[in-house]
Amino acid sequence: MTDWLTVERGAAPLIVSVPHAGTDIPSPHDAGMRSVALARRDVDWNVDRLYAFARALDATVIRTAISRSVIDVNRDPSGASLYPGQATTGLCPTTTFMGESLYEDGREPDEAAIAARRATYFDPYHAAIAAEIARLRRDHSPIVLYDAHSIVGEVPRLFEGRLPQFNIGTNDGQSCDPALAIAVAAACPEPKVINGRFKGGWITRHYGRPERGVHAIQMELAIRGYADEAAPDRWDAARAAPMQATLRGVLKACLDFAKGRA
Repeated sequence: MTDWLTVERGAAPLIVSVPHAGTDIPSPHDAGMRSVALARRDVDWNVDRLYAFARALDATVIRTAISRSVIDVNRDPSGASLYPGQATTGLCPTTTFMGESLYEDGREPDEAAIAARRATYFDPYHAAIAAEIARLRRDHSPIVLYDAHSIVGEVPRLFEGRLPQFNIGTNDGQSCDPALAIAVAAACPEPKVINGRFKGGWITRHYGRPERGVHAIQMELAIRGYADEAAPDRWDAARAAPMQATLRGVLKACLDFAKGRA
């Protein structure tokens, strides 16, 4: 564990990755930014708190305190788009989801800055995931890697209309056994969708190798299910409790899948 990377180890065949709940923008990465508040706008607010119960299930939890606006550890490090032809943000974002510029003109991170951020934050985060996969695979086959996210329900630049509450991504069925997606969906009330607008990011796509016993799945929640989207940074334990109960069922479904296939 470092001051920005937390790995809480469990023995169960389940890893919960929380790549976008971080809010830290340490110097010098704030240089040139129009506003630190703007740079924090697209945080997956309080997702780490939302899944705090995961440790009681003996799951391994990996999370970063670094803002996705510094570097997005759920993007292809080559810079290739995960959604060709659709609006998205990159490895070191220069705009918000709404298309607002994060940096003053001409002060966006250059190739050297991006490489440094990758070495400092991206690579260690993924080294941690790879190490925990290897550790758990020594004792379990299969294991589940669950990538936890949230987003406001209406982002016209990214998608039309209102996002379903539960958005399950499996890279169009390539990152996990279909039975896992079915079990996760069964634990979620409506409205829900599998492989809708969000099919899974780099973490799901890169590590999901069902033929090798690693089943990766992404959950993108609409924030309205656990917080006020007008003030998503405010944690309300009472409001979040029903969502946590549902998500407990989701993670238990992941564990039941892994143990049932052992």
